[in-house]
Amino acid sequence: MNPLGTVPVFVGLTEENTQKERAVIAFWTAIDVLAILLLSFFAGTFILSFFGISLNALKIAGGLIIASSGFALLTGKFREHKGMKRDRIQEDIHNRESISLTPLAIPMLAGPGTISLLITYNQEYKTTQDILIIVGAIIIVTLAIYFILKGAHLIVKFLGASGINGLSRIIGFIVIAIGVEYILSSVIAVVESLL
Repeated sequence: MNPLGTVPVFVGLTEENTQKERAVIAFWTAIDVLAILLLSFFAGTFILSFFGISLNALKIAGGLIIASSGFALLTGKFREHKGMKRDRIQEDIHNRESISLTPLAIPMLAGPGTISLLITYNQEYKTTQDILIIVGAIIIVTLAIYFILKGAHLIVKFLGASGINGLSRIIGFIVIAIGVEYILSSVIAVVESLL
């Protein structure tokens, strides 16, 4: 997830809104993300079993998605990677009352990489303490999303377009490393199970 990478999109979509309307959109975006993340974490097991997908296959696919998202951040093509072309976003905003669910919550914030990671966590972490830590992390992330989006116009004024771009590229490099690590751990697990 990259709330800072979503800031320019949020600013572009809410230029004509009042400060209060922006706060409402930020709030509902955070609520939508919270619902998506909790649903992914708690219903993930049923989704895997329904489609007959193994945990290692999901981790490899998720790692590829995470790494490609990181590469898109690193190269400055995150919006295009998420399928968000500027003219399509502007068309969407005029056809919908709210932009909080799409394009902001899905796919900009809670995309396939995040969802697959949470499904994997549901399979790996079973104790009550682990579940509470993950749910706590989800709540903290959604609060961070709310405050980042609520202050998006101030962040853009402070950092400027080049500052946000530079920060997104650094985050992109880290995200690529996370995706590669995710894939490597799954490949090692598959090789070990074959041996």
